[in-house]
Amino acid sequence: MIEVSGIRIPLSALKGDELAACRRALAHKLHVSEGDLVHVERRRRSIDARKRGNVQLTFTLRAELAPSARPRLDKSVRVVDERPFTFPAPVAHAGSRPVIVGAGCAGLFCALSLARAGLEPLLVERGDDAARRSEAVRRHNETGELDVESNIQFGVGGAGTFSDGKLQTGTRSPAHRLILETLVAAGAQPQILWDAKPHVGSDVLPHVVTDIVRQIEAAGGEVRTRCRMVDLDTTDDAVRGVTLVTTDPDGTEREERVLTDCVILACGHSARDVFELLRDRNVTMERKTFAMGVRIEHLQADVDRALYGPAAGHPALGAAPYSLSCHLPSGRSAFSFCMCPGGYVVSAASEPGGVCTNGMSLSDRAGTNANSGLLANVFPEDLPGDDVLAGVELQRSCERAAFAAGGGAYVAPAQLVGDFLQRAPSSAGGRVRPTYPRGVAWGDVAPCLPPYIAETLREAIPVLGRKLRGFDATDAVLTGVETRSSSPVRVTRGDDGQSVSTRGLWPVGEGAGYAGGIMSAATDGILAAEKIVASLSSAS
Repeated sequence: MIEVSGIRIPLSALKGDELAACRRALAHKLHVSEGDLVHVERRRRSIDARKRGNVQLTFTLRAELAPSARPRLDKSVRVVDERPFTFPAPVAHAGSRPVIVGAGCAGLFCALSLARAGLEPLLVERGDDAARRSEAVRRHNETGELDVESNIQFGVGGAGTFSDGKLQTGTRSPAHRLILETLVAAGAQPQILWDAKPHVGSDVLPHVVTDIVRQIEAAGGEVRTRCRMVDLDTTDDAVRGVTLVTTDPDGTEREERVLTDCVILACGHSARDVFELLRDRNVTMERKTFAMGVRIEHLQADVDRALYGPAAGHPALGAAPYSLSCHLPSGRSAFSFCMCPGGYVVSAASEPGGVCTNGMSLSDRAGTNANSGLLANVFPEDLPGDDVLAGVELQRSCERAAFAAGGGAYVAPAQLVGDFLQRAPSSAGGRVRPTYPRGVAWGDVAPCLPPYIAETLREAIPVLGRKLRGFDATDAVLTGVETRSSSPVRVTRGDDGQSVSTRGLWPVGEGAGYAGGIMSAATDGILAAEKIVASLSSAS
């Protein structure tokens, strides 16, 4: 098997069949006939739009050649002989089973890894399974009724389930391919295996995470929904057990103490009650940098034209994504986050009386608008006092301010970019119609944010407009507030993956402050499972 990189194909050469075009281009590159290509697969596909008048697709392809083939090889060709990364092998274990708190991507992949290793993990999730959770989200969007246990933040699949399912990551790990293959086996689209900017879509992800739960259970694990950790026994600075409260369908609550010496904390960035519990149990945590701001919406067609020029609208390109950042004379920075092409701004509240936004796209990315978070960093030194959870309180105060500015019922404050830059409240919208499902109240979003965040965004928008034409359009819409881009705390862990203060506590994923996004969180969950299995193997 060989791998060939840097194969460029003009849009005009696709002729409706991308894989056939790849075979033609590869045969030409290697100076062989197409008949010499026994098997060809796409390994990576990206869009090169640096020249808007000549947008091309760029591929890395793998191929098996006929024995008689005599290809011309250059430095873009390498022989592939890789050992695939796999889940941990089964290990003998006579002790208590691990308890995993949180069924987001970190928790799901950690549980799947431990289950396949024969450890029969118990995975507990405070929210509902994917089907019931989707219904709770729909009900909130339509009526304003908020289920504080099951919403866009909480439930099987975690926050990523309702934020487009973007799988791109700035990290590198041999586990990435395994994660993608697992998602495809669970029902995700095969193209995520080769797309340079893969996504699943918030309409497909509920089915995918449901199948992963089935895989965990088939491998010997147990998954409980509507099950919340309310206490953690850390006697003698080691995990001794957890107290769980399960809510039955009729509303009855059942409390249970589970003895265990291994708790994997995969609670997500919005589990504020868990952070408070850890603080009360003297588990070492530290403040970390996080970001806050607003959602910004443009017409997707405008973004497509800005990035793809005359090629905008070509079916091979789809809705154009962007990623922007800038460093400002003030010393602060601003950046886009979780950009959702053809997507929707969503209500991501998880506490009564607080408005929080996020973004999502469906698998077809066919929505009229593009949206992304427009954020600026909050540094530990920006926070008052010495409470490790001061960042949580800042998030909460901004969400409550946004709730009040919207007039209640989880309506969100909104403002046109032009008015925001002029420090004038908005009274109505323009071409871009807000997609936030609970509706918006036109006004001023700045008072809902710390002044240094609002001023950083004002300084940044014109700069970003020079990087992406139209980003600073006066009728683009800002919807507030976005506060949950990442965790404001880190549950400090050592090189062995365990809490530095509490043996047997394994912090993983976004909530623990060690990942950002589905791929990095899932990877963190798998690597934690590897370390747990290795520790058991060395002890036996």
